[in-house]
Amino acid sequence: MTKAWTCSGLRWSVDGPELVWDGGRRTALTWGKRVAFGVADGGGRTCVGARGHPCPVRASVPGRGTGARCEECARLDRAHSVAADTLADDPRPYHVYLAWFGPGMVKVGITAVERGPARLLEQGAVCFSWLGSGPLMAARRTEELLRAALRVPDRIPYGQKRVVRSALPRDEAERTAEIAELHARAVALKGWPEALVPQPFRAVDHVRVFGLAELPAAAGEVSELVPGGVVGGELVAAAGPDLHLATERGIVVLDTRLMTGWGLVPALVPAGEARLAVPVRLFRQDTGVQDGLF
Repeated sequence: MTKAWTCSGLRWSVDGPELVWDGGRRTALTWGKRVAFGVADGGGRTCVGARGHPCPVRASVPGRGTGARCEECARLDRAHSVAADTLADDPRPYHVYLAWFGPGMVKVGITAVERGPARLLEQGAVCFSWLGSGPLMAARRTEELLRAALRVPDRIPYGQKRVVRSALPRDEAERTAEIAELHARAVALKGWPEALVPQPFRAVDHVRVFGLAELPAAAGEVSELVPGGVVGGELVAAAGPDLHLATERGIVVLDTRLMTGWGLVPALVPAGEARLAVPVRLFRQDTGVQDGLF
């Protein structure tokens, strides 16, 4: 009987993206690499638990969700999250950053200084700049200040990020112009927390890191995995949790968060083939709006 593996998701290291599996095994992903796996038949998707602990009831979870957690485990996981404002006494210093994902898509966020740019890679930020650094609550107040005064959001849906990656400006200066202008406006704001130390604008561009230069437009995205399903394709780019795969249907985006909670097995796909046997949602190329199934 073929052993089924469970995937913890995509992680970014100094060497690039890696798929992480149970037991700590890692699979390095490089451009041109063949990605192929099947979903174990006869079973469903189960909760991945919270904070390193397995779900006590191994609850079933929907295939379309990216969290792969039942309601109770999701609550426990969020209870220890900086994003949920439950760690006000965290003594670590934090960065405030401005991130750009495409024209008109700029967000403000915070991340622990010790994590470096990992959070930006995980979010699929095309380019970013640090704005300041300081204690957690000062970073939080700065984030709120930008949202209120400059109407900068702290979230941009992944669906919006995906459909613009193949149409990004080729010139790096053009890609960084929006965050450069916003950085200047932000540091000039009144009400800047005294404990937060401003940092000069210094853009970091991830186009080459993600493989987005000359990226063909995606035809669609995998909407969910299903028992007995197959994913096969050649990796042409990766950004955040997303893999852009060349398949017989064109470029299709796989959000690796959909892989968690499933038992995954080697795919029975002949070498050289790039076959998808899972539900895929089309992108309408004229507007970027998603529509229908293949």
